[in-house]
Amino acid sequence: MYKFYQLKSGIKVLLVPYSSIQTVSVVVLVRAGSKYEKKETSGVSHFLEHMLFKGTKKRPNTIKIAEMIERIGGVFNAFTSTEYTGYYVKVASDFLGTAFEWISDIFFNSIIDAKEAKKERGVIIEEINMYNDDPMMKVQNLWRELLYKDQPASWPISGTKESVSRIDESVILKYLKKHYTGKNTLICVAGNFDALRVKKFIQKYFSSIAIGKENQKSPTIEGQRKPKTLFFQKSTDQTHICLGVRAYNIFHPQRYSLILLGQILGGMMSSRLFSEIREKRGWAYYINTGVEDETDCGYLLTRAGINNENTPEAIKIILEEYKKMASKKISPQELSKAKNHLKGSLAIALESSDALAMFYGVQQIIKNKIQRPEDIFKEVDKIKESDILKTAKDVFCPEKLNLAAIGPLKPPEKFKKILNAF
Repeated sequence: MYKFYQLKSGIKVLLVPYSSIQTVSVVVLVRAGSKYEKKETSGVSHFLEHMLFKGTKKRPNTIKIAEMIERIGGVFNAFTSTEYTGYYVKVASDFLGTAFEWISDIFFNSIIDAKEAKKERGVIIEEINMYNDDPMMKVQNLWRELLYKDQPASWPISGTKESVSRIDESVILKYLKKHYTGKNTLICVAGNFDALRVKKFIQKYFSSIAIGKENQKSPTIEGQRKPKTLFFQKSTDQTHICLGVRAYNIFHPQRYSLILLGQILGGMMSSRLFSEIREKRGWAYYINTGVEDETDCGYLLTRAGINNENTPEAIKIILEEYKKMASKKISPQELSKAKNHLKGSLAIALESSDALAMFYGVQQIIKNKIQRPEDIFKEVDKIKESDILKTAKDVFCPEKLNLAAIGPLKPPEKFKKILNAF
C-alpha cells in the first residue's frame, strides 16, 4: 500500500508504510540529471550533489553534517543518474524528525561558495580519473558514447575533466535555482512511520520550496543501420567488453520480456552465458547480461572481462547465444526459473526501507506512475515462451548490435568482422 499527494508548491509526496521493520527512510528525488545538462557544463548535476554535503549555516562543514546522522546510528548518501538526482537518509523510526530536519537543511541551506567549489572540483576530477583508470567502468562510458554519440544520453554523469573545470559556484547556483523546485521534486518516505507526523514534517521543512517550472530535456535520438564498434587500446591483462543491442524504453510493453531474456542469458549463475564462458571454459571472472531502460532509450547489454587471447571466440559464443534466443523457443522450465529468480530477487531487495523508498520514488519521479511488486509479478507471470522469442527476434538483429571494448584488441578489424557476420 502507498499514498501519493501533492503540495501547493508542486512538490510530490509518496508514503510507503511498512510497519514490520524498525527503520524509516526519507528520499528526496529531483528531476535533474545528466540528460538535462548542456555540453559545456556537463557534470553540473553531479557537482551540485557533491556540494550539498560541504556545509550549511547550521552545520558548517562535512564533518558536522555526517556527525548529525552518524551519532544516531543512521546512514545517508546521494547519487546522480541520467534523469534524476537523489538524497536519502535512513534512521531508526524514533529519529524521523531528525532525518527530516537534516535532509531539509542540506537541501535548502547548503553553502555554495568559490572556495568549497574549487576544492570539490579537485575531488570530482580525481573521481573521473578513477573511472578512467578502471576499465570495467570506462568501457561502460564507451558503450553509451557508441550508442548515443554527441547528445546528453552519451555524456558521463560525472562530466569530463574539461567540463568540470568550467563549472564554478555561479553555474552551480544557477542550476540549483532552475531545477531544485517544487514541480521537479519528490519526497518519498518508506518504512515504519506515522503518516500524520510525516505530513507535519513535510509542511514544516519543505513548504517554502519555490514552485518553479517543470524541467524539460531533449529526447534521445536513436539511429543505426549496421553493427557498430568502439575500441580503446590499452595494455590490460584482460579485455573488457560491452556487447549488446539497442532495445526498449521504460514504457515499452515488451519491457518485462526483455528483462527475462537478459536473466536467461546472463542474469544468474546458472544462466547460459555464465555457464558457457566462465564455468565451461574458465575465460572470465565476471560476465553478466542486464537491461537498462530510461524514459527515452534502452538497451540489453552483456558485460565481461575476458582472457585476451580468447576474447574473439568469447564474442562469437555470446553472439551465438543471442542467435539461439531469436531462433528457438526456450523451454517452460527455463522460463519458470527466470520468472522465479526475477520475482524472488525483487522481493528480497525490498525488505529494507531505503530500497522501498527508491523503488517507489524513482518510478513516480520518472514515470508518474507506480507498479507495486505484485503488479510487476502479474505482468511477469503473463509472459510466455513465444513472447521471449518475439522479443529476441526484435532486438537481436545486425542493425541494433554494438560492441565497445578496452584491451590490446589487435587487430581491431578481427572484432569488426565478427560483428558484421552476425
